[in-house]
Amino acid sequence: MDEIAARAGANKRMLYAHFGAKEELWLAVLERAYAAKRAEERALEVSDLPPREAMARLVAFNLRYTARHPEFVALLNQENIHRGAYLSRSREVRDLYSPLLERLREVLARGAAEGVFRRDVEPLQLYLSMIALGHFYVANRHTLSAIFGQDLGTEAALAAREAHIIEVVLGHLRP
Repeated sequence: MDEIAARAGANKRMLYAHFGAKEELWLAVLERAYAAKRAEERALEVSDLPPREAMARLVAFNLRYTARHPEFVALLNQENIHRGAYLSRSREVRDLYSPLLERLREVLARGAAEGVFRRDVEPLQLYLSMIALGHFYVANRHTLSAIFGQDLGTEAALAAREAHIIEVVLGHLRP
């Protein structure tokens, strides 16, 4: 709390008065981080796109968002060390994901109706796969770069990963 107060140019007592405990501050930070991602994602216009293009845009967004926001990756990693203890108390974050899954259902339904997507895809499992393919890459790009002897943090490497993830997801959706 001392470091947070110093960086924010705030009085530590004010932080405690506003948030109560440092755990409540941590939860507020998590909620804000998730809300920021969902807000950007909601701004994506995919309803009028053909289903394959809409899905590609959603996949690309998740990878690019993670790459642009390493602080989001760090927050998630830290909360996972705590086994989701703080985030599990947040109804706000849970509510943010209902519209996301509805959006995926809508794109999947349009794709199935047009015969370009399978009909048996579970939106939650698809979403978990989409984010896993990008999150792991971004969270581990430094160690993977060292292991494989190539810089996986370049725009070219990110673009190649994006193309691969889109191909994997669209391949999975193919009827």
